[in-house]
Amino acid sequence: MQIRKEDPNTGKKVAIGAALAGIGGYLAGILTAPKSGKETRNDIADKADDLKADAAKELQVVQDELAVTLKEAQVKTIALGSQAREEFNEAVIRARDAQNKAKLMAKAFKSGGAEDPELNKAVKQAKQAQKNLAKFLKS
Repeated sequence: MQIRKEDPNTGKKVAIGAALAGIGGYLAGILTAPKSGKETRNDIADKADDLKADAAKELQVVQDELAVTLKEAQVKTIALGSQAREEFNEAVIRARDAQNKAKLMAKAFKSGGAEDPELNKAVKQAKQAQKNLAKFLKS
């Protein structure tokens, strides 16, 4: 198994920047378009659904990345000494916790029960756990 050495945040930053620019342009277009209020509200609701679907996809990607990293971690744990194994196990526990939170958030998000701050927090925790575990695997 080989761990990627590229900066995983570069693509995400570009994607987030493009998404924000797209959203801003979309909203500016909606707000200046000569449509009725009902049509405008429907357009905004449709766009919100699209954004919700995109966030759910990103959350799924994070969950998948964590799953792969956890599998790699299980393979590497056999070769570690007792103290290193203890530190490693703590990192694995944090990663599993983040993965479980991401799963719960994905379920809540799909059912409409999650709020954006909760989703953003879960995504950040899952990404950080994946990053920490990947860094530990490199050492």
